[in-house]
Amino acid sequence: MDVRVNDVLHMKKQHPCGSKEMLVLRTGMDFRLRCAGCGREFLIPRAKIEKHIKKITRQDGENNV
Repeated sequence: MDVRVNDVLHMKKQHPCGSKEMLVLRTGMDFRLRCAGCGREFLIPRAKIEKHIKKITRQDGENNV
């Protein structure tokens, strides 16, 4: 899956604050994400997050699944 820094991930499940959108701050074996709702930052393994991605929105306007 092609996930880049500054992409917005639309997730299948929501964060405890209620938001389903996450901003990608860092990629690699782990992703550093920031919740668009509450601003909390966290690290999560790539294998775990790729299962929960519904849609990816890029800064240049592209949409990917």
